[in-house]
Amino acid sequence: MSAIFRSMRISATALTSERLRMDVISNNIANSQTTRTAEGGAYKRKRVVFQAQEDGRLPVQRFQRDGKMADVYGLQGVRVRRIDETDEDMVRTYDPIHPDADADGFVEYPNVDISTEMVDLMAASKAYQSNVTVIQTAKTMAQAALQIGK
Repeated sequence: MSAIFRSMRISATALTSERLRMDVISNNIANSQTTRTAEGGAYKRKRVVFQAQEDGRLPVQRFQRDGKMADVYGLQGVRVRRIDETDEDMVRTYDPIHPDADADGFVEYPNVDISTEMVDLMAASKAYQSNVTVIQTAKTMAQAALQIGK
């Protein structure tokens, strides 16, 4: 039964991480035309970097300890390691009447490509839904296991 709950915990970490990823993507889309930020300059696209959560031991050490294949990798889920600003070039557009235009009449727009953000959003949404399915399946398995004893 503990393996079922471990699966649910792992999927729960993925749900939290993917939700944050969707929030960051939504923020990128919302700021796709922002030419002025508190830090100065145009908004810079952000992306989420994930990291696997493991128990800290080497795979060989985990296997030698108890020999269970389920514990070989010591997986505990995923977490957000950091949120990075991308180094992609900003989009420069000639618009001399814009309030943020430079001396040459160019405005620096964010490096946010809406089609890229939408593809990323669909991938995050699909990953989120997949993890919801894992949790629902684990719940069904746990309920079926409880029915065996009746």
